[in-house]
Amino acid sequence: MRIALFPLNTVLFPGGVLPLRIFEARYMDMVRDCMKSESPFGVCLISQGAEVGRAAATESVGCVAHIGAWDMQQLGLLNIRCVGGERFRVTERTVEANGLIRAEVTMLEADVDHGLAEEHRPCAALLQRVIADVKAEARRAADSDETVKLPFEPPYRLDSSVWVGNRLCEVLPVPLKAKQKLMELDDAHTRLQIITQYLKQHAVL
Repeated sequence: MRIALFPLNTVLFPGGVLPLRIFEARYMDMVRDCMKSESPFGVCLISQGAEVGRAAATESVGCVAHIGAWDMQQLGLLNIRCVGGERFRVTERTVEANGLIRAEVTMLEADVDHGLAEEHRPCAALLQRVIADVKAEARRAADSDETVKLPFEPPYRLDSSVWVGNRLCEVLPVPLKAKQKLMELDDAHTRLQIITQYLKQHAVL
């Protein structure tokens, strides 16, 4: 499978919400083509370089992003809201004249969801509190005519080891390299074990 890549200083997880502000011409064209063909693009963490300018080097494992909504309230500035899909591994990449990266990718197997183990239920309870806090903040913002975008896409699958692990990885205050390693894991139970250990070490659980 061949897709366009968007190198970013973020790690996209399956099921994760990713809002983006697009202003570079190459990515404007990329988004237009994706919406026209109803196809996703790939998001990879930058390993060397920057989000703007010359094509950056990236990690080899990324996640496809499906465009869910968009608007252009200001000419030349496109806002899109994406949701993470399957993970993939880059096998070959080329850089076009405008700096857009296109890559041959192999899709990775989705994590097997065996449900939430009893030992990981405190993680789900923590995530439930985070969701409640975010919703409360969104209601307060609405009362003051502000807008708060919810960082999680419903349904909230608090009984799913995959969903709970991925959502906690997104909000953990850990380096991007650590988030990348967690995203690359192919076992949801192991991911939650690492998260649980981290939260206990920092007296969160």
